[in-house]
Amino acid sequence: MSNTNNKMPENLTSLAELEDAKLASSDEQSKSQSQIVWGRFLRHKPAMFSSVLLVIIAIIAFTSIGYGPLPGWWKASYLEAGVVVNGGKPTLSLLPTWLGGSGIQWGEHPFGQDSVGKDYFALVMNGTQKSLIIAFVVGIVATFIGAIIGALAGYFRGWVDEVLMRITDLFIVIPLLVLAAVLGQIASSSSGSIILLALVLGLVTWTGLARLVRGEILSLREREYVAAAQAMGSKTSRVIFKHLLPNTIGVIVVNATFAIAGAILLESSLSFLGFGVQPPESSLGLLISQYQNAFTTRPWLFWWPGMIIVAIALSVNFLGDGLRDAFDPRHTGHRRGLFSFLKNRKDRA
Repeated sequence: MSNTNNKMPENLTSLAELEDAKLASSDEQSKSQSQIVWGRFLRHKPAMFSSVLLVIIAIIAFTSIGYGPLPGWWKASYLEAGVVVNGGKPTLSLLPTWLGGSGIQWGEHPFGQDSVGKDYFALVMNGTQKSLIIAFVVGIVATFIGAIIGALAGYFRGWVDEVLMRITDLFIVIPLLVLAAVLGQIASSSSGSIILLALVLGLVTWTGLARLVRGEILSLREREYVAAAQAMGSKTSRVIFKHLLPNTIGVIVVNATFAIAGAILLESSLSFLGFGVQPPESSLGLLISQYQNAFTTRPWLFWWPGMIIVAIALSVNFLGDGLRDAFDPRHTGHRRGLFSFLKNRKDRA
C-alpha cells in the first residue's frame, strides 16, 4: 500500500511535466489581437498574392515615367509624338522561340503606339497613376465620412439618427452613376483637377459604410465598458473615438478596400462616358474611351488599360476578402481543400 502511495505522486508529477512540455512547445501561445489578425492575413494566399501584384503595379506606374518633379526610368514620354513603327504594334513578346514565338523581349514600345506615335506604355502608366490616386482618395474620403456619420447616428440615436439616416437614404435612392456623373462633370469642368473629382466621388460613395458602422455602434454602445466610461465622466467625443470606433476597425478597414475597388470602376465608367477625367489629364477609363473605335484594328490600345483596371479591381477585392477573414474571430485561417474534405467524410463513414 505504501509503495502504491509513493508511486502515485511520481506518476502525477511526470504527467504534469509532460503537459507543461507540450504547452511550452506549442505554437499556439498567447498573442495580441493585432498579431492574430496579421497571422490570419498572412495565411490568406489570394490576399497576399493580390497585395504583391498591387504593389508591383503601383511601383511600376510611379517610377517608370516619374511623378511630379521626380524623373522616371522609362525613356519615352506620354506627351511626345513620334514615328509610328510597324503599325504601332506592341514590341513586347513573352513567347519563347521554341514555342514558335519571337522570344522573350521588351522592345522599344512594349505596349505599342497610338495613332500619332506616342508610346502607349507611357500613356498607360500615366493613366494608371491617375486612376490609383483617384481610387485611394475616394476610398479615404468615403471611409472617413461613412465612419463619422455611422458613429454619430448609432451613438446618439433619436432625432440625430433619423436625420442622418434620411440623408443617407436620399443618397441611396438616387442612382450612383447619375449622381456621380453630374457632380463629376461639374468638378472636371471647373478646374480639371483629379483630386477635386476624387473628393466629389468620395462624397457620394459613403452610404454603405455609414449603415454598417451605425449597426455596429448600436450594439457596442450597450456594452459595460461604454457605460463605465460614461459614468466616469468621459466626453462624448472620447467615448466615440476612443472606445467605440476602434472596436469597429475591422468593418471599416474591410469596407475601405471595397470602396477603393468600387472607386476605380466608377471612375473608369465615368471617364469612359465622358463625365470623369478630362484631357489633358488622363486615366485608364479615358484611354479606353479614346481608343474604343480602334478595338477591331488595333486592339492593344483597348486591352492594356482594360487589363490593368481588372487587375487592380480584383487585387483590391481579394485584399478585402483577406482582411475580412483576418478580422473575423470565427475564422481560424486554415482553409480545407476538397480532398481533405472528402477524406474526412470517408474517415467518419
